[in-house]
Amino acid sequence: MKPVWALRSFVFVLFLTVTVIPWALAVLVFSLFGSPTAIYWMCAGWLKVAIWGARVICGVRHRVTGMENVPTAADGRAAVLLASKHQSTWETFAYPALMPHPLAYVFKRELLYVPFFGWAMSRMDMIHIDRSKRAEAWNKVAAQGQRIMGQGGWVIMFPEGTRAARGQQGTYKGGAARLAIATGTPIVPIAVNSAVCWPRKSWLLRPGVIDVVIGRPIPVAGREQDELMREVETWIETEMRRIDPSAYLS
Repeated sequence: MKPVWALRSFVFVLFLTVTVIPWALAVLVFSLFGSPTAIYWMCAGWLKVAIWGARVICGVRHRVTGMENVPTAADGRAAVLLASKHQSTWETFAYPALMPHPLAYVFKRELLYVPFFGWAMSRMDMIHIDRSKRAEAWNKVAAQGQRIMGQGGWVIMFPEGTRAARGQQGTYKGGAARLAIATGTPIVPIAVNSAVCWPRKSWLLRPGVIDVVIGRPIPVAGREQDELMREVETWIETEMRRIDPSAYLS
């Protein structure tokens, strides 16, 4: 890691800290009378600022391919279930900044305890789970996921459950496929090589271009959970090897 990258990363983290505190406090106040949708876009506004900061301060750019594959109300289907590769913090910040519709994340509840950032998250209609209680966690995902998508909402899940190192593949769990079948919602797979610029469990960023590739919706009618999940996994991991081939040489 070049010293200049470390310095720029430090400035970026400082930038996030300075901006998130007043923004989160404003969200908490606004949540007393604002609508859930307005609160979401207020929070997404800070995430857009964070992605902008990563680009300007650290040189982390991105390009999106396949946005036309995201269904819209005009396609006759309002609800969307996104299933994404997970390599770093970048995509958790970027998706609300990129997608034209509010997203409901499925995430570990410990994030709610992060000062300011987590407090603001708690004001949004998300699905936070206790990963140590698997049966209880799935019941919550199923109930809230069906409620949100029944109202035309968009749910996003990371099938690997946690961030995978660049060039690595985690175990794809069946929750996304299970929820998709239960709600009759096609799965939109997403490949993202964010670890090229922002490695997992690290705040040391390096300049470069992150590719986000959105696949065509995978239909769920008449599908078995395991079969459906394997198709999602195969598409994502094949695409990962296409957009970041040097990471998979071994």
